[in-house]
Amino acid sequence: MNRTEELLELASQRILVLDGAMGTMIQRHKLDEAAYRGEEYANHPDSLQGNNDLLSITQPQIILDIHRAYFEAGADLVETNTFNANRISQADYNLESEVRKINIQSAKLAKQAAEEYSTPEKPRFVVGSMGPTNRTASISPDVNNPGFRAVSFDDLVEIYDEQVEALLEGGVDLLMVETVFDTLNAKAALFAIEEVFERRGQKVPIMVSGTITDASGRTLSGQTAEAFLISLEHIPLLSIGLNCALGAKQLRPYVQTLSEKAPFLVSAHPNAGLPNAFGEYDETADQMGEQIEQFLSRDSVNIIGGCCGTTPEHIATIAELASRYSPRQASILEKQI
Repeated sequence: MNRTEELLELASQRILVLDGAMGTMIQRHKLDEAAYRGEEYANHPDSLQGNNDLLSITQPQIILDIHRAYFEAGADLVETNTFNANRISQADYNLESEVRKINIQSAKLAKQAAEEYSTPEKPRFVVGSMGPTNRTASISPDVNNPGFRAVSFDDLVEIYDEQVEALLEGGVDLLMVETVFDTLNAKAALFAIEEVFERRGQKVPIMVSGTITDASGRTLSGQTAEAFLISLEHIPLLSIGLNCALGAKQLRPYVQTLSEKAPFLVSAHPNAGLPNAFGEYDETADQMGEQIEQFLSRDSVNIIGGCCGTTPEHIATIAELASRYSPRQASILEKQI
């Protein structure tokens, strides 16, 4: 049985648990500029503080220990520390040339932790995280020039191609195009993934997770959850879901929409509630667990985890709750992708 078959078999038996926030855990270390630079980038001309993806190179033990903590909490899948490991995002730090290295190293760290915690009864998997970049292909950033685009579809395909190649080389088991606020960006990522699959003669399962930006129930580019699904359902995905921006309570109706209509597995990894006046997340593991149980008791999800503000404590609570419920049934489980 290969890794994909193994994953599908597990998904047919139980709800899979995804990890929680990487950034929240990194913030606990209160790292300064020198820590972000490490020895390798000590003389880099630009400030590097805040470049969390770079820590896979400069502070690998911290990233490895975060992965371990989530596996220890009960996660089946952890995401690589690569949310911003693409040329567009790394341009903010003048580190475009390091993208390949960051992705490979990040994948290897997550893979090391997964191998340490895997057992025949509970294999662990690594998800290559692909964030949306800080540019949108569908919306102009200039209100005075609505036809302007800061990035093209072809540009996005090129930058995602590089990231996918490196993540696969590093050994990821899945890929996740996540925190999608613009579906055209996501389509560029998915196009790049298919190109790399064909070139390498290798495939791994693909997860997609969008972001409902506010109470309007739409993504930033204006799609409802159902429209988001319809625009992507022609692609052979493992799962489609929602993450970030909202807490579990606010996200629930939109996940339910996907649950009722998606032919794929459905995932959700909400924030730990809504941010307070200081931008911090106050929802405790128990409080979040009460909301998450509403997803589980309605058979709405196949994969559940946490986004901003969540910690291993949150994931431990979610994992314990998930063990009590059966997974949502999906047609994807009846055939191998």
